[in-house]
Formats: sequence, C-alpha cells, structure tokens
Amino acid sequence: MSSAEKDASRVSIRILEREYLIACPHDERSALLDAAELLNGKMREIRDSGKIVGLDRIAVMAALNLAHELLKSQTKDRRGEAEAGTRVRALRERIDGALKRSRQLDI
Repeated sequence: MSSAEKDASRVSIRILEREYLIACPHDERSALLDAAELLNGKMREIRDSGKIVGLDRIAVMAALNLAHELLKSQTKDRRGEAEAGTRVRALRERIDGALKRSRQLDI
C-alpha cells in the first residue's frame, strides 16, 4: 500500500440522487465536496431544463459547461496578467524618467 493510499479516505458524495464513494486525501476532502456540490448543481440545472435526457448526456453537458467556464476564466486571467505587465512597464518607465531628470538636476 502506497503512502498516498494510506493518507486517503473514502468520501461519500451524492450527485443527482446517486451516491458515489471516492478515495480522497484527507486534506482535499473539503475541495472534493465543494466540487461535487458544484457538479450536482450544474447537472440539476441541465436536467431541470428538460432539454437533455439521460444521465450520461447530462454529465457530458455539465462537463462541457464547466470546461468552458474554466477556459474563459483562464483567458480572463491571462488578459489581466498582460494588462498588469503593461502597467508595471509604464510605471517603471515613468520612475526611470523621473530618476534621470532628478540626476540631471543634481549635476
């Protein structure tokens, strides 16, 4: 038995009235329960819309929706990082310019 298996416990989650036992490290239990709650909510939304029938299809649509949201979030994060980098460069240039002018005044 590996140390990862020794550190894991089985966690019961419920998704669309079905129970699943998942092996999970103790320190990730809360994150697993949050993920299961999010997935259950997405799957319920899809099921309750009445447009998609069948657990497999509902699960695939929920996975696609979650993957789409993740990719959108990552794209937004990259844009934010790029904007922050541009602002930092502009501030650095202003600081460098101010320091050069200060040195010229000292001379």
